[in-house]
Amino acid sequence: MNAPNHLKPETLVAIDTHVHIESEGGHSVNEAARKYFGAKGDVPSGAAIAEYYRSRKIACVVFSVDERLTGRKQVPNEEVAALAAANNDIMIAFASVDPTRGPEAVNEARRLIAVGGIRGFKLHPPIQQFHANDRIAYPFYEVLAEARMPVIFHTGHSGIGTGMRGGGGVRLKYGNPMDIDDVAVDFPDMPIIMAHPSFPWQDEAISICLHKPQVYIDLSGWSPKYFSPTLIQYANTLLKQKMLFGSDFPLITPDRWLADFEKIAIRDDVRPLILKQNAIRLLGLDKAN
Repeated sequence: MNAPNHLKPETLVAIDTHVHIESEGGHSVNEAARKYFGAKGDVPSGAAIAEYYRSRKIACVVFSVDERLTGRKQVPNEEVAALAAANNDIMIAFASVDPTRGPEAVNEARRLIAVGGIRGFKLHPPIQQFHANDRIAYPFYEVLAEARMPVIFHTGHSGIGTGMRGGGGVRLKYGNPMDIDDVAVDFPDMPIIMAHPSFPWQDEAISICLHKPQVYIDLSGWSPKYFSPTLIQYANTLLKQKMLFGSDFPLITPDRWLADFEKIAIRDDVRPLILKQNAIRLLGLDKAN
């Protein structure tokens, strides 16, 4: 994959690998999640997000999730790609397609990859309501693996639905990272990013990341002050080249995440790896245009 035309990694402070582009208007699921995370203030949208990140010298991977469980509208993949193209000094577009849509999902993935502008995919098994290793998704993975597209999988407990009646219909079992271990075995050339500290399966996620060369962990969705000692231990040592900075914007801002990251016991030589060097390598941003 070639780097976006105007993105210059050497000028960046960090690369945020987990940024949600939300549709306009409030939604009960979004409000419940904001309450859970203690998020405050207005949520920027569109070009305002690009300016927010540009002012901080932080590049961002942006996406909007294709799902029907919560009733939230997806920002179309084409709009996400167009936004990133218009701000390609700071934005990297990922697409989201629900793989349970079968042949329709496969065809859509092929189309998006052929059109260009998309540099990876985001999947959210708990709200797309599937196990990552369900064979219904395998034809979809085959398309992504052939194109060497990285895939972000949500893992662990989600703020989405937390505190709502019946958890908003979100079933936590779909966030178990052990499902992703099968995917990593069956698609060894497809880069995989397990999103979030995978509570309550953190040890399982660490084990998978240790065992499978193409698997990474993004540290989004949790303030670093809540990271487990085990996660910090492996981030400092055996997984120092497999950990990625991610915020989960707008629920957690990069300002909040980075301020808390400064306060935890990450080695000085490891910090730049997590903040941007590992993402540069994974996303191919070190390659010439």
